[in-house]
Parts: sequence; structure tokens; C-alpha cells
Amino acid sequence: MSEGVEEERRERSFSLIDRSTAINRRTHRTPQHSKANNKHSRKPFRLEEASISYLQDALSRGTITSRELVKLYLARIEKIDKRNPKLNSVIEVNPDALKLADRLDKERKKNQKVRGKLHGIPVLLKDNIATRDRTETSAGSLALLGSKPKRDAFVAKKLREAGAIILGKTNLSEWANFRSSNSSSGWSARGGQVKNPYVLDRSPCGSSSGSGASIAANLASVALGTETDGSILCPSSANCLVGLKTTVGLVSRDGVVPIAHSQDTVGPMTRNVTDAAILLGAIIGVDENDRATKESEGKFYDDYTQFLDPDGLKEARIGVAREAYFGYSSKSDEIIESSIAKMRKKGATIIDPANIPTAKQMRDSDSELIVLLCEFKHDLNRYLREFLDGSKVYSLKEIIAFNNSHSKQELKYFGQDLFLKAQETKGLKDRKYLRALREDQRLSRKQGIDRVMDKFRLDALVAPTTSPPCVIDLVDGNHGMGGFSQPGALSGYPAITVPAGFSFGLPVGITFVGRAYSEPTLLKLAFAFEQATKVRVPPKFLSTVELS
Repeated sequence: MSEGVEEERRERSFSLIDRSTAINRRTHRTPQHSKANNKHSRKPFRLEEASISYLQDALSRGTITSRELVKLYLARIEKIDKRNPKLNSVIEVNPDALKLADRLDKERKKNQKVRGKLHGIPVLLKDNIATRDRTETSAGSLALLGSKPKRDAFVAKKLREAGAIILGKTNLSEWANFRSSNSSSGWSARGGQVKNPYVLDRSPCGSSSGSGASIAANLASVALGTETDGSILCPSSANCLVGLKTTVGLVSRDGVVPIAHSQDTVGPMTRNVTDAAILLGAIIGVDENDRATKESEGKFYDDYTQFLDPDGLKEARIGVAREAYFGYSSKSDEIIESSIAKMRKKGATIIDPANIPTAKQMRDSDSELIVLLCEFKHDLNRYLREFLDGSKVYSLKEIIAFNNSHSKQELKYFGQDLFLKAQETKGLKDRKYLRALREDQRLSRKQGIDRVMDKFRLDALVAPTTSPPCVIDLVDGNHGMGGFSQPGALSGYPAITVPAGFSFGLPVGITFVGRAYSEPTLLKLAFAFEQATKVRVPPKFLSTVELS
């Protein structure tokens, strides 16, 4: 039997186990449901690729309970993530997940109503999003193990209020991939190397690699990732997901292990656009602990699904940002050219090219790194000092020393040159930092995205999210070829990636970028594109690329 056939057989067996387990549990339910409900409950339940709406419908009909749903996901995590093929995408499961599910099942039964679309739905959080429970918040580092956040991160608190079940934490590129300039995306000392479920020897991209791989492999319904520059968009593209990088200020970063307050965001990583819209509506809001969110007042919505329109591409004006964002990967270019043709066929007006005037300046400037290094030291020291109890480290300087004293675990593949450079920075009043921040925002906003969108009256810009995933290389690190994350990162504007196609079984996404707080428009365009193309398929856990 060939490797590819064997991998496909293995994945089918996982799906059959999931479905048969659900069916067996249903047949032993107590006779409290009506005949109508029992009739509906005989409809086969499928965990693989289950959307939030599908799961919520099954829960409301009594086809399954939240407790049963959590058990199915935990069993799948144990089989696929921990045993074979051992993705390493879930760094820790929540020991209280079943208790939380029981509580929400009782609430559903007693009140005959739910808190919302996430009631009883299991979600995963990236391991840099703090939770005041029995799970760790480590950013993948051994240095933070045992420390306790003083409170839930704002987004975790909002999810609990919405009735979501925090199933566990996902692995990530350690310290959100801001420790070394020569790292392997998806590796952390605590969790090891995350694998891409489509082709196991390929990079899951980072830093929200565990969130990407776990949701692609159907280990939970949805997940949250974080992004500073590409850390939601890239792993979503590499794992054939929808990833929404939100406007800076739309979603609170309080309780998220930081890199840089001028660029950090939190956003959904899901298997479809509808789930991304649902998850976004649950986590937004003004937060007194994150001053940037005050700018979002009056600019956000509790329900983003209202903007989803299958005809959303009709009469939309979409610009193709070619300069600097095409040409590095012929495979990605070919897929995106086909995607552009499909959007035109669905009624979009395509302006091609619609280049960002400052694209090359942004790419070639060192201003972004200057800003990130300076803000990282300031923001991380503040987080460690103000948000943690019982930590082994309370400053970047102490983390550097910890890594040196635990070098066999922490530094065995790559070093901490970015930490060392950040430690040398002089604070947020340093003129070099202030000049670099102004340059970033000028090049990306008024002279960049705003200028081209004004000129052509655009609803969004599009380009390949990135290249097909590269081979995992723990010796020499990532081999990234290019991407379309920097304009949104420097400007703080939103971006959404949607599956666009495959090259030799490797996923490639297309990214839509818009102005600040244009999430409704981006979701509308992304949903219409998704419905017109329907690219996503579940992974087969292939050992390597089948070049034939």
C-alpha cells in the first residue's frame, strides 16, 4: 500500500471513530427527549468539518450534549495530536473542560435557552492568551511555567461569558516567534515542533501554528490566534483556514503576552468565514485595560454574520497589489490569478494593478524591527511585572538569563538574538524609536493603503497570503519566500485570508486588506469568495509531498 493511500485510510478511520462514538453515545441517552427529538437524533452526527452552526443545531436538537462533544474532541486530540501522526498542536488540554460542559448543558436544559451561538462550543486559545484556570499561559517557554495570571485575558473572559468552553491551549512559535531571527515556525521548548496536518514535513507557519494545525485537523470547533506581522494570516494560509487579523484596537490585548502594542492583535482562526464572523462578535468590546480599544467605540458589532452575503463580490471594487507581493512564488501566483478571474466572474470590478506606492519602501526599511524591539522590551516587562503572580522571571533580562541557564532545552536549535537586541533598546521616548514608528505609520497608511484605495475607490486590496508551506528545518530555520501581511501589520488595518487553492497538496490562501474597522466589508468579500470557490478540504496527514 502506498504512503498516500495509507495516510488517507488512517484519516478515514479517525472520522469513522468520531462518528461511531457519537452514534453510540446517542443511543444510550435518557428518554427525556420528545419523539421528534429522538427522530432528529438518529441523523448521523459528523464531527469532521463541523461548523459552529452545525454543532449548535445538534446541541439544540439533543443529538449530542456539550459533554459528549468535549469528549469527542479530547479523544481526537489524544489520537491525532498526541499519538499518530503527533501534530503537537495542542500544548495542553483544560482539565476542567468536562465540568464546564456539564454546567453549560445544565444551563441549556434548565433555561431552555442559550447565551448565544457559542453556548457549549469548545474552543482553543493560543498559549499566549492568559486564563485564570488550571492551564498554563507560557508563550511556549519553560520560563513562564508555574506562573499564574491575575485574571483572564479580556478575550478569554468574553468567551466564557458567551458560553464557550475553553478546551485547552495551542502550541506556538515560542514567544510568538520573536526570540530569534533564525527560528523554525511552530517550535517551542515546551511543546516541541508543530506539524502541518496536510503534509507533515511542511511548516505550519507561525506563530499561531498550533491554532492553525489544530483547527485544520478538526481538534476543536474554532481557535484564537494572535498577530504582530503575519502570525494569523500565514498559519491560516498554510493550514487551509480562514484567518482574520483584526484592526488594532477592535479586540483587547489585555492578558496577551505581548510583542508590540502598535501592531499586536487577536483574531479568529476557523474553517469557514461564518465561524470567523461568529467568533469575532463574541470577543470585541471596549476594555479599560487596553486604551487602544477606546477608538473602537461605536465602530464594532455584536453580530458580524449580518454582513455575510453570497453575492458580496458583485460590484465590489478590488485592487490587485502586485508590486512586492507577487513574483516570489509562481505556484502562489498561479492560484491567485485563477482566484482573481473567479472574482471578476462573480461581478467584482478588478483594478489590476493597484500597487501600494510604498510597498518596496516598507519591505526594505528597518523601521518595523526598530519599533518591535523597543516595544517588546517595554510591553513584556510591563506584562510580567503587572499581570503575573509566582513567576520565575519578571523582566526580559531575567528571561535571557533563564534561557542561558536552560540552554539545552531552550537554545538547542536556535538562539535569542532578538531578545538581546531588544534588551539594548532605550525605551518609548527614544528618538530613534519615535522616528521609526512615524515612518511605519506614514508609509503604510496615508502614503500607502489609504492612497491606493482613495485613488481607485477600492473596497479591498488582494494578493497571495504567502507561498506554499516550506519544509520544516530546525537546523537553518524558516525559508519564507514572501507574504502580504506587512501593510496591515504596520498600519494596524484589518486583513483576512481565505483558502484559494493547492499546489502539490499544499494550501495557499488569498488575503483581502482594507481600511481600519472595515471588518464588515472584508467578511462580506471573503464569504462571497468562499462560497464561489469552496476550496477547503480536510487534511490527509501525508508524510511528504506527492510530487507525482
